[in-house]
Amino acid sequence: MNHPVNINEFIKLSQRFPVVDVRSPAEFEHGHIPEAKNIPLFDNDERAKVGTAYKQISREEAIKIGYELANPKIKSFIEQVQTVVKPSIINHQSSTILIHCWRGGMRSAKFAELLNAHGYNTHTLVRGYKAYRKFVLESFTCNANILIIGGETGSGKTEILHQIKEQGEQIIDLENIAHHKGSAFGSLGEKPQPSYEQFENNLSLALSKLDFSKRIWLEDESRNIGKTQIPISFWEKMKQAPILRINIPKTLRIERLVNDYGKFSKEELKNCILKIQQRLGGQHVKHALEELEKGNLHYVADITLTYYDKAYNYNHEARNMKNIFFIECETSDASVNAEKLITFANKKFQQKYV
Repeated sequence: MNHPVNINEFIKLSQRFPVVDVRSPAEFEHGHIPEAKNIPLFDNDERAKVGTAYKQISREEAIKIGYELANPKIKSFIEQVQTVVKPSIINHQSSTILIHCWRGGMRSAKFAELLNAHGYNTHTLVRGYKAYRKFVLESFTCNANILIIGGETGSGKTEILHQIKEQGEQIIDLENIAHHKGSAFGSLGEKPQPSYEQFENNLSLALSKLDFSKRIWLEDESRNIGKTQIPISFWEKMKQAPILRINIPKTLRIERLVNDYGKFSKEELKNCILKIQQRLGGQHVKHALEELEKGNLHYVADITLTYYDKAYNYNHEARNMKNIFFIECETSDASVNAEKLITFANKKFQQKYV
């Protein structure tokens, strides 16, 4: 039997039961509910064919074509569903499946009908993926207590962020969600970035796992992280949050950059340098490429920091250094610096953030 449910109930159920997205592969790739399994009722071309019939002929004709396309694939659908429910069976849960399409219409209803006939319990999402997207965008208006870890390039902010988590605090790693480190070198060693929409979906999921009565630490970022972008409502909250800016000696930052990026080829590093050549300046680029060719990575890192340090300070000066707190760190040890940030936050923001 099928049970249509609203988005809030659907989200709750998704913590217990698998989610099947029956939209086309192209729709799924553009953006989907994290951890959902794509079992498309129609492939991309078939979906276009049904849609054309709906617009140019009639709803009835579109339904007829849809049945003609889907019915030969029934066996395949059931086999794919069986692979999805196996983990649930292992956990002694019933064979319940959550299903959604784009608007919560014919595709999810047809798929639910098919699964019901084969003994499955189903829940379909009212208004489909559109309802989920509305839920995602509303999640960014949450009343979160945010603290930002600031620091110039090479300060090890990401490692500090995770050390803060190790010490019992809540974090969101935006760069991990974006699969990008946020600079011209940020794609090196990373998986392909998610779409802008998928980044929002993944960020919303990360937020849903946090306790908003407690503080949440994030790394200082530009709004654009590679090709993804922090949602504007969440970005506004980040801009208003205090920045705890660590100040680490440049020599230590250079050493960290060499350790982090020295494993990549000269050609990869060259391409990254060329991405910022206009901002770095022709003479600096020339020297950086010459030293790169010689293998003098410390000098290359020093040159690139000429641009990155200037840009980072400019962004902080733009907010008149308001709500920015400088914390001197003599070491690049992330665990030591994480403890220093937590100690500072406990004293400075005890009432508001704890």
